[in-house]
Amino acid sequence: MADKIKKIVLAYSGGLDTSIIIPWLKEHYDGAEIVGICTNVGQDEDFENMEAKALASGASKLYIRDVREEFVSDYLFPMLRAGAIYEGKYLLGTSIARPLQAKHQVEIALAEEADAVAHGCTGKGNDQVRFELTYKALAPHLKVIAPWRLWDIRSREQAIDYARAHNIPLGDVTKKNIYSRDWNIWHMSHEGGELENTWTEPNAEMYRLTKSPKDAPDQETEVTIDFERGFPVAVNGERMKPLDLLDALNKLGAENGVGRTDLVETRLVGMKSRGVYETPGGTILFKALRELEMITLDFDTLSLKNQMALRYADIVYAGKWFTHFRESMDAYMEKAAEYVTGSVRLTLYKGNIITTGRQSGYSLYLEDLASFGESAYDHADATGFINLYGLATGVAAIVHKNKQANEGPAVEMRAMAGFHER
Repeated sequence: MADKIKKIVLAYSGGLDTSIIIPWLKEHYDGAEIVGICTNVGQDEDFENMEAKALASGASKLYIRDVREEFVSDYLFPMLRAGAIYEGKYLLGTSIARPLQAKHQVEIALAEEADAVAHGCTGKGNDQVRFELTYKALAPHLKVIAPWRLWDIRSREQAIDYARAHNIPLGDVTKKNIYSRDWNIWHMSHEGGELENTWTEPNAEMYRLTKSPKDAPDQETEVTIDFERGFPVAVNGERMKPLDLLDALNKLGAENGVGRTDLVETRLVGMKSRGVYETPGGTILFKALRELEMITLDFDTLSLKNQMALRYADIVYAGKWFTHFRESMDAYMEKAAEYVTGSVRLTLYKGNIITTGRQSGYSLYLEDLASFGESAYDHADATGFINLYGLATGVAAIVHKNKQANEGPAVEMRAMAGFHER
């Protein structure tokens, strides 16, 4: 019941939605204390003035946590190692951040002895599921308040009107600037506005991170990335901490017009939604790691990993990070990447990523064996291999052909398999 809720911890971003939630919660939960928590996952925000804005909106305090190192090391790089790409295009930048943000929100709620947690996700989107599945996994006793599923506000335009009526600072948000954006160290997403028409080309001014490929330098940029056990560790021979490494590749990718994706994805609630994503460094890393896996993983390991990558992407998209299933999949990914150590050389040019070299001490590519020149490979061995490998195919063909003619297939089968009567 609302009258039992005395303290609420809100996932606060400083944006339009979460700013108007503070006065709304106080109005509808009998003046409950509102504590905000903002996680720095790499977005460019005015963190110095964010606390003042939260307090001006009615919060009693605001926690700001810098979780960028944790985000890259414990969330992004394991997801990268798994090869998780949702519906073949989306590199899951928003999806992977939500469980981490919700985890820190829960930690604050428990420390503050709060009665409830709240978020600013809409009832149409995916983020509501990602936040709330994390709440259920880490603190199922906390009450969850989702204002977008409760209030009468139904659009960003109405939200702007509500903010103005309650003297909430809007910053650069206007009714003409109504893109819904999410930004972190991995990507920036854009939704809304003209993007809601799938035939409309995005405005050039919409992009914030990456250069247009046509405006990128008219010269190639070469980069070499080193990996150890499936995790990137160095760029151009310089070992870096995970956050610094990703930041360096973000700059390289952005300058060369790399990482733009325009896609229509399937939301968890079933509807299709269009989004435009900028993921410069992540796009480079996925390409490089894939090339390294192609020379270090055997067929069966790589085949199963590729299948599991699809499932991994689905569970990340669905917010099922804090589950035994995800942890079990990561156990496989860790073992599968045991020998994924080596270097990949790439060339960046006007939005393109061109692979120019790969090497590893664990490479399964043997130049002598694969060569079209002289090698230890005996071509005559292929005859017996094909006879056995194709046995089932040949048997089926003979049986089906002779069944109609009522002929016995035994002689043909023996001949096909290379057997001879004694």
